[in-house]
Amino acid sequence: MSAGQRTGGVAAVFRDAESESWSCRAAAGRRLAAMAGQKEFEPVLERLVLDLYNTAVTQETVEALLERGDLVGLRLVLAALSRAEEWCTADQLDGDVFNYQSWMIADGRGDQFAQQLEALATDEDAGVREEAMRLLGSGPEAG
Repeated sequence: MSAGQRTGGVAAVFRDAESESWSCRAAAGRRLAAMAGQKEFEPVLERLVLDLYNTAVTQETVEALLERGDLVGLRLVLAALSRAEEWCTADQLDGDVFNYQSWMIADGRGDQFAQQLEALATDEDAGVREEAMRLLGSGPEAG
């Protein structure tokens, strides 16, 4: 793929992220999640995670970010969770993170999840730090 094709593809994803169609926004969230880690994508990803008009957009974008299984995806979800203004969105995001934690534990990667949270507990973003510390305090070993 040439640089021009890549640039055109990114422009199309950004355009889809602004679409009135929830399914276009959800698809854009999935595609952008695969490219997460590049600063210019973060505001668009956060907007899709906190989509005001359709929870399916939130669900698709969050699932794609968490399916990465890495610090980048989890960090973006925790950042959005810390900024969620609507109770229902915060509840949905919290449930998605809980499901991710359960999946990591069931997959034998509970230690990896704890390590991700420990790393995020020192993040430069106060919201990410607070969410990571909250989750570290509510894990199975905290009980």
